[in-house]
Amino acid sequence: MTQEELSELLNAYEWRDIEFKEARRAVPRNSYETVSAFANTEGGHLVFGVKKDGEELDILGVIEVDKVQNEFLSTLRQSDKISTILRVREGLKQYESVPLLVFYIPEAHRSEKPVYLNGDIKRSFVRKGGCDVRCSDNERNRFLIDAAAERYESYATDFDLRTAFDLESIKWYRAVYEGRPGNRALETLSNTDFLNEMGLLVEQNGERLPSRASVLLFGTNATFRQLLPRPTVDCQRFSSNRVDADAGARWNDRLVLDENLIRTWQSLIDWYLKFSETPFRVDTTSLQRDDTPPDYRAVREAMVNLLIHQDYSDHSRKPEIRHYADQSVFWNPGDAFAANADLLEPGEKEVRNPRIVTAFRRIGLSENAGWGLRDVFRNWQELGHVPPHISNDKGRKYFELVLKKEELLSEQQILFQSTLGVQLSDEQARVFAFACREIAITVPQIKAVTGLAGPDAIKIADALVTKVLFRVVESQKTYALAEHLEDHFRQSNQDSDQPEAQGEDLSTAQVQPKDTNLSTAQVSTPTENLPTVQVPSITELSSIHWEIIDLCDVPRRLSEILQALGVSSRGYFKEHHLNPLIKAGIIAMTNPDKPRASNQKYVITESGIQLKARRLSKVDNRS
Repeated sequence: MTQEELSELLNAYEWRDIEFKEARRAVPRNSYETVSAFANTEGGHLVFGVKKDGEELDILGVIEVDKVQNEFLSTLRQSDKISTILRVREGLKQYESVPLLVFYIPEAHRSEKPVYLNGDIKRSFVRKGGCDVRCSDNERNRFLIDAAAERYESYATDFDLRTAFDLESIKWYRAVYEGRPGNRALETLSNTDFLNEMGLLVEQNGERLPSRASVLLFGTNATFRQLLPRPTVDCQRFSSNRVDADAGARWNDRLVLDENLIRTWQSLIDWYLKFSETPFRVDTTSLQRDDTPPDYRAVREAMVNLLIHQDYSDHSRKPEIRHYADQSVFWNPGDAFAANADLLEPGEKEVRNPRIVTAFRRIGLSENAGWGLRDVFRNWQELGHVPPHISNDKGRKYFELVLKKEELLSEQQILFQSTLGVQLSDEQARVFAFACREIAITVPQIKAVTGLAGPDAIKIADALVTKVLFRVVESQKTYALAEHLEDHFRQSNQDSDQPEAQGEDLSTAQVQPKDTNLSTAQVSTPTENLPTVQVPSITELSSIHWEIIDLCDVPRRLSEILQALGVSSRGYFKEHHLNPLIKAGIIAMTNPDKPRASNQKYVITESGIQLKARRLSKVDNRS
């Protein structure tokens, strides 16, 4: 840990991954509760030598360093004190000549949870906010189920093979399976043999029995509801935005599903298509009609993930899909086994329901790795929206995915970027736009915004540092807006009485976006060769601005522009319409060194092209 990273820790609030203890001469007993909580949740830093008094931190230092460190580490290796050995990283740090002991407690593997104290499993803790909370009975049971080598879905049931399954569900599945290229021809097999071939039956004492996975996938209503006595998913649609709905607005449409996963999937698709945007397009090559909603891939993968990764052993909570006018929320009982930092990485991941995942994959409804999150992010990126928000809560054991219908590169953001005086690539523009929302941005967030791998994501951030738009907060980890930009945004937030949010990792808990007026945060860049009269800044493009932009697709003389628009007042037009576009970097002169040159023409810049492309894409989506 660098000195800068230590400073960041000490300047942070005590939260889910940071805990401070005084520990000047001995280890406080409640330190081990924090160890248990960190290990059962997402890991965290435990700092000795800091006294917390309310919100104030008093950095006192550790007096007996060797004694405190040896006592703490030796206790962590005693099986009667803590249930598993953790790979704790320790370090002695100096902060303003004061010695501090900093320990990083890693998250334990699911097979080791719950991590408990003094041989008593009831002394298991989880991290909630800045507190260590003793696990409830339900929480301990969820840990134990997840820790088992044998998955919940794989156990045999005592249902009768002859009556346990819904034949129409199996028929539909087999038709889709057999119609996919590369799948083995199994049409000669009976339904029982087919399910056995798919690995969905369990053989015990020479007898085939339905597995829980097979009943969840294909069970009749009677057998399915005996196995899962709660809804498979509760779907709610609101015509209002989420803020208004959370304030008490009632849903407009609700669908509660408690059927097998095949029937649930069919119902989910029908429900989604009722309110989805369904544009009419004709493929110019095939002349075939395409009515696929633009967000279909993202919503489809989100719904599939909800079905295949939920915790079916949890009967006390139900999954929910809440569709609002401004966003869709997918909430699931059961966290992802993968580490938060790995959720968007390619490759195989450990999953909760491997048989159900495989069954969906065989009909093209799940990728090989079992996670479609990369497709969700990719589709959302293609639509120009802000990145999806993921909460994978290891303590409360739930997973939430939020798809916000909010533009990342809005018209105001493009106008703002055009004043910066630097050329940005598409990836750089999107990363910078996201940083403007959050003040700071992490490498995982950059990957989410761009879809790039780690090294390429870092290159984007480093390029923005070179352009003096970003600064490094933690080496290769976090980047913040350059100070001259950050001051503008913070002042803008204060002027609008917006609370300042703490930047967090996108794949754990994305901070809520600030309602920043970008026009008040613009950096003034000198615009050469404009009149000395104050040129007004553009905060929004008017209809006349758009007409000028459309005309200047090719270089135009001023007289041509005036004639096309039917405008007679040359001076007023330049002062109130053309010069502001030049100042904003949307229109440029072809001969900027001689503004009064007889051959002077005006043409749109890269920023103008971006704005025009953005408007055309929105019109295309509506058509």
